[in-house]
Amino acid sequence: MNSKKVNRIFLAVILLHIAVVVLLGVLSPFFTLTIVPNFIISQLIVLAPALIGVLLSGENLLKLVGFRKIKISSVLMIVLFTFLAMPLTTVINAVSMLFVDNTVVAISGDILEIPFFVMLFIIGFIGPFCEELIFRGIIYQGYKKSGTGLQALLLSALLFALMHMNFNQAAYALVIGMILVVLVEATGSLWSSVLFHIIFNSQQVCLMYLYKAMGMESFEEAQAQITPDIMLTAISGYLIIAAVTTTLAGCVLAWIAKNEKREENLRAVWTARKNKTGIPMITVPLLIAIVLSLSYMSLDFILY
Repeated sequence: MNSKKVNRIFLAVILLHIAVVVLLGVLSPFFTLTIVPNFIISQLIVLAPALIGVLLSGENLLKLVGFRKIKISSVLMIVLFTFLAMPLTTVINAVSMLFVDNTVVAISGDILEIPFFVMLFIIGFIGPFCEELIFRGIIYQGYKKSGTGLQALLLSALLFALMHMNFNQAAYALVIGMILVVLVEATGSLWSSVLFHIIFNSQQVCLMYLYKAMGMESFEEAQAQITPDIMLTAISGYLIIAAVTTTLAGCVLAWIAKNEKREENLRAVWTARKNKTGIPMITVPLLIAIVLSLSYMSLDFILY
């Protein structure tokens, strides 16, 4: 697996996503999918091209993505690292909401109609596992074989952001994608990013159902009442919290890398090295995929 193959896989993901959206739009007068099959289809759209790409390349999937054991002490620190990183993503999400609606809030009504444990399993476990297998596993590791660690980090994070196909989630997914790469390098195992992603998604699901239990079901109405001035005030205050917790998260990450004896691997992410394969990181299929995804996101923003 290399950058050229990874870029083709991502183009296939974007084309498949657009094709499924068009097909469901054509069939909408006859039936409408509920939130559960929608989530499952969205994961299959990303998973199928990636797995087929690995199969055609003849590589060993488990060896490629790197599901290695992690020390229990590191696991506990990954949990702490996850919660310390959350304020930064909250700030970025809030900043994006100055320009676009919160996508998760927009579908919260549909989510809350489904039993809690069903949505927790789908959003909190299935989604994170599939996305980490693909983006920090297949895609990031593929890019690492063709370019520098920093190039692989940035490109894999960009693709992770664009995969969400909306500007709100793409904003904080870009940062999460970079955080998860350095976490994988600090531990040497994809399990670390899977754990981070599970905790991150699960807490969002739990909060939604907690708010519902407290009688706060109309998230869209609540969002509509938040003015830009209120949002800016909230961002200003939360930015200070995020600055502190992100600094602490960096210290925890360094501790994890030392505990797993991977300080050099973590530093290597930022160290430039020559592209020995001669395969370009950015190819025509990638550029087409980026243009298509940004066009789709822009059209979705204009229409909805």
